[in-house]
Amino acid sequence: MNITKKQLDLAVKQDLITQEQADKLFDFFKSQPTTGPSFDFTHVLYYMGGLIAIGAMTLFMTLGWESFGGWGIFFISLAYAGVGLKLANHFETKGLAIPAGICTTFVVALTPLAIYGLQQAMGWWPDDSVYRDYHRYIQWHWLFMELGTLAVGAMIFYRYRYPFLLMPIAVTLWYLSMDIAAMIVGGYANYELRALVSMYFGLAITLFAFWVDMRGYKSGDYAFWLYLFGVIAFWGGMTSQYSDSELSKFIYFTINLLMIGVGVVIARRVFVIFGALGSAFYLGHLANVVFKDSLLFPIALTAIGLGLIYLGVLWQKHEQQISENIQAHLPAALREFLAAKSS
Repeated sequence: MNITKKQLDLAVKQDLITQEQADKLFDFFKSQPTTGPSFDFTHVLYYMGGLIAIGAMTLFMTLGWESFGGWGIFFISLAYAGVGLKLANHFETKGLAIPAGICTTFVVALTPLAIYGLQQAMGWWPDDSVYRDYHRYIQWHWLFMELGTLAVGAMIFYRYRYPFLLMPIAVTLWYLSMDIAAMIVGGYANYELRALVSMYFGLAITLFAFWVDMRGYKSGDYAFWLYLFGVIAFWGGMTSQYSDSELSKFIYFTINLLMIGVGVVIARRVFVIFGALGSAFYLGHLANVVFKDSLLFPIALTAIGLGLIYLGVLWQKHEQQISENIQAHLPAALREFLAAKSS
């Protein structure tokens, strides 16, 4: 919980602490280095700078780097990685977890480039594709770059334990699933296959994120990036599936409603956002296709909306009792996890 000046002033008004104590506490909290992400100007600068540096060596890599040759790319990548680790250690000693985590993430993001350079230098590169295609196209021979990135990411995470390090690991796992699918079919993976692989991969990563969340929520938010990429991959793959069946579309709608419920229970907004988008898509389908000539559909939809508002009022009134009754039947570890999320 973030302690604000307004909250301390409210405690003063309720005679819990004196005004002098409130001022001293506020100055103390303000002077402490923050270890978690927040939406303030300092952290915006941290992440903007970090993402620009990471993007420069990944998504925005130019063809000009090919002129350095394989060994040149490899050793330049190692030099950049050395600078990144040096800065990470410096920030770590200063207690600046966010910039330290960004610098270690930068090192992991450099790994595919270093492996590409090594493969080029050793004559192991199988075709005329270049590194910038790594983030654009699905090909089987990216597998060595992806497996190497996962190995380096695991080693660096074991040493530093910053949650942001899981971002490139999650992205690499997504890439890996697509490239394995292409390898299995012996070449190009069509749109339908990619959507199916993305859906099942996203589900697996989301379940893994929940496992990580339950095990590590006391020490840090290590599941955030896994949830983000897992839900995006799952929802995107599911939404990309095509079916003429209205039953399939209704099942899609219920899954999105379930995502909203899960997001509320475990306090993860990414579920709520994409669940709400999917629900809106389904309602749009009903309005534009199924009931496009119906006069009663807008009225029925309005009634459903008002009914949900009333349901929210009832839920707010009886939330604690309902939650306690449900959680009484859950395992102790899960009860503790949900209680921590709701606090």
